[in-house]
Amino acid sequence: MRDAFAPLAPSKKLFNWSMGTLGFFLSVVALIPLVAIFWSIVSKGLPHLSLDTLTQLPAPAGLTDVPNGFANAIIGTVAMVAIAAMISLPLGILTAIYLSEFGKQSAFASWVRFMVTILSAAPSIVIGVFAYAVIVLPFQSFSAIAGGFALSILMLPLVALATEESLKSVPNSQRMASAALGAGYARTTLRIVIARALPGIITSGLLAIARASGETAPLIFTALFSQGWLESFFGPSASLSVLIYNYASSPFSEQNDLAWAAALMLLIIVLITNLLSRWVASKR
Repeated sequence: MRDAFAPLAPSKKLFNWSMGTLGFFLSVVALIPLVAIFWSIVSKGLPHLSLDTLTQLPAPAGLTDVPNGFANAIIGTVAMVAIAAMISLPLGILTAIYLSEFGKQSAFASWVRFMVTILSAAPSIVIGVFAYAVIVLPFQSFSAIAGGFALSILMLPLVALATEESLKSVPNSQRMASAALGAGYARTTLRIVIARALPGIITSGLLAIARASGETAPLIFTALFSQGWLESFFGPSASLSVLIYNYASSPFSEQNDLAWAAALMLLIIVLITNLLSRWVASKR
C-alpha cells in the first residue's frame, strides 16, 4: 500500500513529461489548419458581409453599382434542409428505435444496421447522382424537392446511428422498473427510453442538419441554382454552398467577394447549429 504513494522514478517522470508535451504539441498542430481556415474566411468575408448581402439578390455579373447579395441562397438552403429534416428525422429515429428496442440482435436488424453504416460512408456526389436519376430525370426539372431528397439521404444514417447509441445508453434498470410498474413494451419505449434519450436524439438531428447545410455536390445535381427568389419547391433553387462554388471561380471580383461573404454566413450557420447541439447535449 505504501508503494502506491511513493514518488515516481526520474525516468518515469521524464516519460510522463515528454508524452504530455508531445500530446500538447500535436494538438496545437492539429488546430493550425482549423484556425487558418477560420481566419481566412472571417478576414475575407466579414468586410463584404452587410445588410444588402443578407437581403438582396445576386447582381448581374460585372455590375458594381447595384445591391448585391445572397438572400435567395439563404432561403433556398433553409428550405432544402427543412425538407431533408422532415424526411430523414422521422425515418432515422424510427429506424434507431427498431434497431435498439424491437429488433435488437435479429438478423434483419443486423442487416439494416450494416446497410445504414454503408450508407453513412457513401460519397455525397454519388448520392447526388442517385437523386438526379430518381427525381430530376423522371420529372425533367431541377428542384428544391430533389435537393431536399438528396440531403435527406445524407442525413438519414447520421440520425439513425447516433440515435441508436443514445437509446442504448439508457440503463436497462429503467426499462425493468417501468415493466415492474405494469407498463407495456411500447409504453416503456415511448415514455421512458425515448424521453431519457431525447437530448441525444436532438443532438444527432442538429449535427445532421449542420452537415447537410454545407453540402454542395448533391445540390449541383438536383437543385442546380437560381438567381431569383424561391417561388416553387418544384423549380431550381439557390443555395449557399452552390453559390460559393459558382462565384469562387468567377473572373469578376465582386462575385469573388460575395463568395467569401457567403462562406462566412454558411460558417456561422454551421457553427451555431453545432453550438446548439453541444448545449443540448450538456443538458442531458
